[in-house]
Amino acid sequence: MTSAAAPVPAPVPLTLPDGRPARDAWALTPATVHVNHGSFGAVPRASLEHQAALRAEMEADPVGWFALLTERVAAARADLAAALGAAPEHTALVPNASAGASVVYANLPAAQGAEVVVTDHGYGAVTMGAERAARRWGGRVRTAHVPLDASADDARDAVLATLSPATRLLVVDQITSATARHLPVAAITAGARDRGVLTLVDGAHAPGLVDRPTEGLGADVWVGNLHKFACAPRSVAALVAPGGLRHDLYPLIDSWGARDEFPERFDVQGTLDLTAWLAAPTSWGFLEETWGWEALRAHLTAMADHAEDVVGQAFSARTGEDHRVDVGMPVNALRLVRLPAGLGATLEEADALRDRVVAEHGFAAAFTSFGGTGYLRLSVHAYTTAEDVAQVAERLVPVLCDLAAGSGG
Repeated sequence: MTSAAAPVPAPVPLTLPDGRPARDAWALTPATVHVNHGSFGAVPRASLEHQAALRAEMEADPVGWFALLTERVAAARADLAAALGAAPEHTALVPNASAGASVVYANLPAAQGAEVVVTDHGYGAVTMGAERAARRWGGRVRTAHVPLDASADDARDAVLATLSPATRLLVVDQITSATARHLPVAAITAGARDRGVLTLVDGAHAPGLVDRPTEGLGADVWVGNLHKFACAPRSVAALVAPGGLRHDLYPLIDSWGARDEFPERFDVQGTLDLTAWLAAPTSWGFLEETWGWEALRAHLTAMADHAEDVVGQAFSARTGEDHRVDVGMPVNALRLVRLPAGLGATLEEADALRDRVVAEHGFAAAFTSFGGTGYLRLSVHAYTTAEDVAQVAERLVPVLCDLAAGSGG
């Protein structure tokens, strides 16, 4: 094991304007240690209350509600587009990033035999959609291998080298879910454009973590979740299509807006409960007004640095090994710590470990795998404290080491 470096200090805890801990702004149960914000997010009380009021309004006068709903959706969409660095006329709202990707797969004109290129860091549901689209076209999916520690230039080259004359669509993550790294999407989309390949950027984790995440990307379509680090109620995401492809994009469900232009035809979704869409700007505004996005991102970086160090050192103290992970282009609020051998080596094993840890030990944690190695993915937000991190190191790490020992790892 390498010699121990000086510990990374915990940042000063965030507080609310009245001095209460940041955690009081969320409805999270204190019975669970929450270190997995990135999977499903967590909604501030202010947004929950706003959404509850909207639902009450909807139920008090359903006819009046739906008669005026499209105007309210358009206003919320404009607010969210501005926060994302996109033009409102290029921005549609969808339930989640996977739904946005499905819109592209369902509507994209493609020649027979066309290929889709993805990376081995891609989100499973989005990759499954790409496979289905390729089958429909009589083509195939090709996967670009990007080493976990690849630099921006190496990652760009690995992806572009996988493109072929048959490639119609490239799907690439802005921030990868399983491996907690950025990919150099602007450089990748530029190279794809030079080769005549359309690009779909999966920015599921980007809103909040990246300032104006759609700006300057050069993507044909970008999709991103508002319910993750922007803390909106589930389910709300944005689909941004700045080029001509947007005219071919339609919602997955035909409704009365089917004859409208993009993006207005996405604003009409029959009788779906769209209160999450209307309350999403409340979450964004709460975080901006309470701490400011620049200061919040700096705090998340410091907290993630601290968590990665403390948890990694706790594993090393038990195993005598180095559990740090060399991630090219790391993410401010998401970090990986290598698990002991024998744990989480496959997606199925990682998911089973996640379910067991929350059910038996009270930790909401994410476990991922890449290249046959299992990782604990730490994911922090404003409410994460040094005490949460200490609980992971003192209580969860020994459990995981014991499980690895019992597995023969």
